[in-house]
Amino acid sequence: MSRPRRAWALVLLPGLLGALTACGEDPDAFEGYCDVVVEEQAELGRVLAADDGAAGLLPGLPIFERLEEAAPDDVADDWSVVVQRLSSLADALEAAGVDPVTYDPVDPPDDVTPEELEAIESGAGSVRSEALREAVQNVEQQSRDVCKTELAL
Repeated sequence: MSRPRRAWALVLLPGLLGALTACGEDPDAFEGYCDVVVEEQAELGRVLAADDGAAGLLPGLPIFERLEEAAPDDVADDWSVVVQRLSSLADALEAAGVDPVTYDPVDPPDDVTPEELEAIESGAGSVRSEALREAVQNVEQQSRDVCKTELAL
């Protein structure tokens, strides 16, 4: 696993499971969410184990979106942070027309404008933020506590 990949995993994995306390929420909401966690667990594990260099967790974005959609109220905001931050980076890379797997921030393609570079750096900064780290920790803890499973295999 490359150094950037390990860094992403260390930043995001320890938090992708938040503490789920059923404060009056419908128990079926938790059961449905836990079903999605189990359904996505193997694929998310493959995404996190892949050595995609700069792509980091971007290939997992569709999985995170499904988890956000199924999330009970107590972790919905945390999943929104994860999805919004990763989407911001994905959108900036797409707008610049660069491949996240091959993009090198130290030596970006010549046709990437200064504005696009700024947007990519801003997106990358939002992914490296403490807010994202905390959100990831919350959703990971919830998966362990309520779903009795890890978010990824």
